[in-house]
Amino acid sequence: MSPAWLLPEYVEDILPPYARQAEALRRRLLDLFDSYGYDLVCPPLVEYLDSLLTGAARDLDLKTFKVVDGLSGRMMGVRADMTPQAARIDAHLINHTGATRLCYAGPVLRTKPAGFLASREPFQLGAELFGHAGIEADLEIQELLISALAIAGVPDARLSLGHAGLFQAMAAGAELNEDRAAAMFAALRGKDVPEVEALSVKLAAPWQSAFRQLPGLYGDASALQRARAVLPDQPAITRALDELSQLLAAGNAFGSVSVAVDLSDLRGDGYHNGATFAAYAGGQASAVALGGRYDGAGSVFGRSRPATGFSLDLRQILDCLTEPAPRGGILAPGMDDVELRTRVAQLRVAGERVVVELPGLAAQPGESGCDRMLVKSGNDWIVQQI
Repeated sequence: MSPAWLLPEYVEDILPPYARQAEALRRRLLDLFDSYGYDLVCPPLVEYLDSLLTGAARDLDLKTFKVVDGLSGRMMGVRADMTPQAARIDAHLINHTGATRLCYAGPVLRTKPAGFLASREPFQLGAELFGHAGIEADLEIQELLISALAIAGVPDARLSLGHAGLFQAMAAGAELNEDRAAAMFAALRGKDVPEVEALSVKLAAPWQSAFRQLPGLYGDASALQRARAVLPDQPAITRALDELSQLLAAGNAFGSVSVAVDLSDLRGDGYHNGATFAAYAGGQASAVALGGRYDGAGSVFGRSRPATGFSLDLRQILDCLTEPAPRGGILAPGMDDVELRTRVAQLRVAGERVVVELPGLAAQPGESGCDRMLVKSGNDWIVQQI
């Protein structure tokens, strides 16, 4: 029998001082989103499945824990991604005729971890922009994501740009059925070149060559030039390459992150249909943030809206940051003294952390995190280093 204190695999606590670091970062990022006009929403942890998975691809369905509602008998899901919830709120509850900007922060739960060292309980912070189909919305989301990476202090941050619409245009041009398209999608996402070649064997010559070229079309602006030369000259493909060119130029203009394109980077949960974003930290293989365009959000709720956005995983970002230093504090004796209580109150108002000793317990400055203490000097209480 396992000890009662063991947690499920890939589920863990966040302990001091990391929890304080996480909360401080959450506040800074939400303040950033607010400065761009994004309103905070707090979706529920569980919803009925037909709402939670609306418009979602098979990937998200497989990630979602399902439970039976004891009140209604209907199937519910524990959210594995907050983006569909934001789309529901925009379409069904807010009903703006113009653009709607929403942000959110909270844990999600997944049946399996995204990677060997990943958590099954990511903490998502995200921003979603609804109601605008133009590249300007994607440019705003990219700018917000780059700013978030800078505020979080993500080391050696890099941004990979892809385009789900490019793959969809190629799949339609090659007349791939749903199963074949899903297999090709998975092979490209996994960078499985032999499988891509096998799946494209029976395709017409231009499409066979195009799919086989995709895994090698990554890097700077020259990758887009190569793509224009080797991919079929079709309006949807040209439009996708034009959008990526604009995003690449704008992203590199910031100078704070390395921005590149990867035309076979098909990340996310499969509901994207336009430009996509994947942000990475130096030394980490898994993305710390994912996002992109997912037009049609909310159609099942009666309002089909263009949408783009991103979410980042706060836990994963903590893993790539330097270890936070203890905050420190002031140890105060547990005495019934009016002047002492007044001094403690003043210090707390000033933002200090003051820990009062409890009767019967020996002072433990190390355990309390205190590096200073209050001592009586004449008629005053003064702060001294321990």
